[in-house]
Amino acid sequence: MKYEFLANKIPTDHISDAWLLNHCLNIPNIYYRHFKRVLDLILATLGLVLTSPAWACIAIAIKMDRPGPVFFRQERLGLDATPFTIIKFRTMVEDAEGNGPQFAGRRDPRITRVGWYLRKARLDELPQLYNILKGEMSFIGPRPERQVFIQKFQEIVPILREGCRATDPKGSQVICSYQERIPHYSYRLLIKPGITGWAQVNHSYSATLEETKEKLQYDLYYIKNMSWVLDLAILLKTIRIVLFGWGR
Repeated sequence: MKYEFLANKIPTDHISDAWLLNHCLNIPNIYYRHFKRVLDLILATLGLVLTSPAWACIAIAIKMDRPGPVFFRQERLGLDATPFTIIKFRTMVEDAEGNGPQFAGRRDPRITRVGWYLRKARLDELPQLYNILKGEMSFIGPRPERQVFIQKFQEIVPILREGCRATDPKGSQVICSYQERIPHYSYRLLIKPGITGWAQVNHSYSATLEETKEKLQYDLYYIKNMSWVLDLAILLKTIRIVLFGWGR
């Protein structure tokens, strides 16, 4: 599609499940089935070795800043909707979700002072190298999401149109069909989630339904066009973001 080529994302409002099945169910290619896992193991091991001296410093800074644990653990859904426990350095105050699950805001008051710097430099993601070694995550892929949010995105909602029958009141809206709140969201679960991804380097923040829908378009583009060339481009973009502090 011309739009896909120009925008580097899939227009979810103009595709069908049949189109996605034809283009995204071929993802178990040679690269994904063999080389990607090998690269993940190499990069995760190298990352742990190179960053291990910084872990103690980060842990001390977290403990000195605010009371609470050093690590943050939370259940996410991975490949084929399999639940796993993601590990990150804690960047929020303890009991940050006392009022229930919620997205982190751009200037979220729950984020600690140390947490703000960790997020800016992406250092809070370092413990996920352990998730990669366990095979629960990949270096590159869609960000793992929580089940409570995935269920919300997959809720069936009505599609409305303006009433055109003689019995419809003027200016009224009538139900013409139904769809998921964010159509095709479940296709993100076709591959392992990642620390970074095409959506993260192109649209790094999502705190609303519309922003989540926008990121899904990038995730589907990655699933459809997955290759070592695209992975290399994502790694280089991620390094640039970390060095210059762009994004969330």
